[in-house]
Amino acid sequence: MTDWPVLFKITIALFAIVNPIGSVPIFISATNGWSVNDRAKTAKTAAFTVFIVLAVSAFFGDTILHFFGVSIPSFQVGGGILLMLIAISMMHGKQSGTRQTPEEAQTLAEREVIAIVPLSIPLLAGPGAISNMIIAAQQNSSFIGHLSLIIPISIVCIIIWLVLRLSVAISNRLGIIGINIVTRLMGLILAAMAVEFIAHGVVGLFPKLLA
Repeated sequence: MTDWPVLFKITIALFAIVNPIGSVPIFISATNGWSVNDRAKTAKTAAFTVFIVLAVSAFFGDTILHFFGVSIPSFQVGGGILLMLIAISMMHGKQSGTRQTPEEAQTLAEREVIAIVPLSIPLLAGPGAISNMIIAAQQNSSFIGHLSLIIPISIVCIIIWLVLRLSVAISNRLGIIGINIVTRLMGLILAAMAVEFIAHGVVGLFPKLLA
């Protein structure tokens, strides 16, 4: 049976991590001078790419971890720390270096495959989002549980498409201050999620703590 409260929680966490609104200024800058149709096509490609990356992470992420001999509790702690770093950067109104390095940002000037790199990967579907989906897949380990994760992924990707499609209007409406406020709020939510991931991981690594 589908656990809707859990899926809702996963959707909120994933939206906070991906933070499409915070990516609006970068999208506008990267597509400066482009036609409306070109921007719309780029937004669609970016959303679809994010969907593929997160879906693959949800279905095969645990297999990859098993291949490298990484335990789920260890990954929960590591992933939680990564999410916390992203959350701290967001609460300071900055783009985290764990999502996009200066070298990756430099490729924005080249305007090549902008919809995939760096817009989709690593700006939107970065290590934090991938980690979140792998952890969510472990918490919903059945095939139906894995399949149900397509719901939050689809919702977030539709939001990504809409936000990027309407990026100019959103930027004009919110302005830099408005976008920074939304980013900080998402960072606060993400920080709380990160603490929960770390707590579950620590309990898994040291089960005698609750004994």
